[in-house]
Amino acid sequence: MGTYGPEGTMAEPVPTAPLVGPVHAIELLKPIDGPIPLKSPSTRGYQPGRTVVESSDTYAHESLKPSFPDVHWEPLTEVSYHDKGLRGHPEFHNLLDAATDVFDYNPKIGTEIHGINLAKLTDAQKDDLARLVSTRGVVFFRDQTDLDIDAQRELGKYFGSLHKHATTSVPKRGGFDDVHVVYTDGNSKDQRAMFTPSFLWHSDVTYEIQPPSYTSLKLVSGPPRGGGGDTLWASQYAAYDVLSSPMQKYLENLTALHSAEMQADGSRAAGRPVRRDPVVTEHPLIRTHMVTGWKSLFFNPGFVTKIVGVPRTESDAIIRYLNEVISTTQELHVRFQWKKNDVAFWDNRVTNHSASYGFAPHRRHAVRVACQAERPYYDPASKSQEAELCELYGLPKVNKDGSAQSNYND
Repeated sequence: MGTYGPEGTMAEPVPTAPLVGPVHAIELLKPIDGPIPLKSPSTRGYQPGRTVVESSDTYAHESLKPSFPDVHWEPLTEVSYHDKGLRGHPEFHNLLDAATDVFDYNPKIGTEIHGINLAKLTDAQKDDLARLVSTRGVVFFRDQTDLDIDAQRELGKYFGSLHKHATTSVPKRGGFDDVHVVYTDGNSKDQRAMFTPSFLWHSDVTYEIQPPSYTSLKLVSGPPRGGGGDTLWASQYAAYDVLSSPMQKYLENLTALHSAEMQADGSRAAGRPVRRDPVVTEHPLIRTHMVTGWKSLFFNPGFVTKIVGVPRTESDAIIRYLNEVISTTQELHVRFQWKKNDVAFWDNRVTNHSASYGFAPHRRHAVRVACQAERPYYDPASKSQEAELCELYGLPKVNKDGSAQSNYND
């Protein structure tokens, strides 16, 4: 009888030595061409769910650790914004001709590119990067050792005026008020119980009059493989497209309030300064992307507090519904497992993202740079991403009738 190979397929029978004289049972299992290979020493130390915590008396990124300067800034005023993605090649040739590999994580969101050094891009390649990020939502680059914090800021400045966060930490190294520090180590408080998982989904600072567009996050130190700390992104293009046509039309006529007050209150409660007074800003619930011309939902559980112009019961129901769409519709999501010096580049206008817990006691240290974008707007003549791509690639029209009977999809 044969043995089972990979994925349950039948393999050829393993030949054994002739049964001559007395034999032990184990000898019946030996191939005739040699003994059974021993387990690799590198796998012998495997312990399920456990990874080794890095420890060192010195830390190379001490100057990028978090600080909370006690200063006060004036309110933000509107600045001019010209999206560099409009100058990008429609097929991203300037960028991708220099790459060694490129692949999508799924049809809706997430692309990884190899062979590109983000610290040495030409202007034409930066324009293509902006256009690609606008199209795919988030793009990942591995092992960007040359992209130090100075180079990361310079790259961000190419796309627009850098945003300065009113409450979160900045590097201990002075002069970097426009860099946001993400830092957790073995001494950090476990905050998992303080937020519902759906609430953790957010777009950055959408309460600003010009929330950011192109945003880069570089991991300078993080858990080893299998240690957790992944980040998830959700496409707001795809969130709009999963809605029924009547719901799309309804939401296209609504606006929402985005508030910084909870974030400011949390900082004060922790004894930290609030560097700019919190604001509440009204934005369209559906917005148009100026590069792609696609419609997207512009909603996030973290900062949207009310839907304008409808009763509170209706507003709360819409918010609960959209929270569920964002947090539970799997086709919207991409999950990225970080390694040291990896960079994620996303368009904050058309994505939500969420960190994940469960990586303690590992250190997780990253730095983020984001540029201010245009004031959100809605153009009734803009298009659906799904409708355009279905037409472009000859894909079947998506069925949105949930009344028919169907079997569960595994």
